[in-house]
Amino acid sequence: MIRILLPAHLRTLAKIPEHEVLVEVDGVPTQRLVLDALEARYPALRGTVRDHDTRKRRAFIRFFACELDLSNEDIDDPLPEEVVSGKEPYMIIGAMAGG
Repeated sequence: MIRILLPAHLRTLAKIPEHEVLVEVDGVPTQRLVLDALEARYPALRGTVRDHDTRKRRAFIRFFACELDLSNEDIDDPLPEEVVSGKEPYMIIGAMAGG
């Protein structure tokens, strides 16, 4: 099981009371498989984390794991072992801008 931490606005949209959700993926866990599983379990999140058509990360969404920014990494690379084992969460963060 992959632990996913979601920001409050996505939890509210998907009506998820918990700060953390668990998803299961088949095969070697990658960001693509984890996001596919998350969107399958919580359909309200489709199009919020990734674009509906291109399936690319939305501009103000960032992905982190093991203190690493995975936002610009290949979406099909395997996730770190600490995430796969459940020791560390995969984090989806809403970036902020402004000044």
